[in-house]
Amino acid sequence: MTKIAILLTCFNRKQKTLACLSALNEAIQNAPPGYHFTIYLTDDGSTDGTGEAVISRYPKINVLQGTGNLYWAGGMRHAWQTALSGNYDGFLLLNDDTLVFEQLFLEMDKADAYCLERYGKKGIYLGSTQDSQSKKMTYGGAKLTNRFLFKYHFLPPNGSYQACELGNANIMYVSKEVVEGIGILSTAFVHGVADYDYTLLAVKKGYPVLSLPEFTGFCEHDHKDIYEDYHTFPFKKRWDVLHHPLGLDFASNLNLMKRHFPLRIPFVALSAGLKLFLPTVYHKSRKHR
Repeated sequence: MTKIAILLTCFNRKQKTLACLSALNEAIQNAPPGYHFTIYLTDDGSTDGTGEAVISRYPKINVLQGTGNLYWAGGMRHAWQTALSGNYDGFLLLNDDTLVFEQLFLEMDKADAYCLERYGKKGIYLGSTQDSQSKKMTYGGAKLTNRFLFKYHFLPPNGSYQACELGNANIMYVSKEVVEGIGILSTAFVHGVADYDYTLLAVKKGYPVLSLPEFTGFCEHDHKDIYEDYHTFPFKKRWDVLHHPLGLDFASNLNLMKRHFPLRIPFVALSAGLKLFLPTVYHKSRKHR
């Protein structure tokens, strides 16, 4: 039997979380024979009844309570750390605003077989998501095009497995072997870029990181461009946005550079200074890139 732990974190998105779990349940029903799934969901202090609704509708799900300040990376670490005692063969990281397709686990099963045959080891498999209306890719795997400038391009599914260096954990399967080699998401990250760090570290350590050949879910890209109005903010608000986990999260981004692109550290620090003290200059420079 193949045992899979499915990891999620949520905060005040009850309807999206329930829709995600409904789609996930359909995928579980269509999984290959011999698979067993256990779901771990961190409810990080939701006040809209998300945790209670999940428990009522899906009593077998392990709903874990957060502190209210875990954010995405902390909530996922909490779920993952709890699941480590279960001796699972793999871990599926899933965003609670993602609607997986019913063939997800069939695709993951095929990826496992391909990875073993091609590389002689298991790895990380990234499921790409698309906008439900435009059908354009929203999240998935990416390749670096310039390490010094930290430039990269996403790899839309093309019918083949594609090697990646960066991956979004909207749908990300991590084999047990990878966890034994590099652990779980680093505590150096509060909210975002923890998934980028994880896939970069996996590649460094020689584990395959592959995007699946076909799209495996819907997820809308609804993040507002923070930079659009940033230059108009007063200094105190610029400072707060620069450091907040849901803002520009300077500390986490600096940690990513320290761990993988150390030559960029002075430029990241300079960029932060421009954002704070010369926001209009920075805004104009972004528009001309």
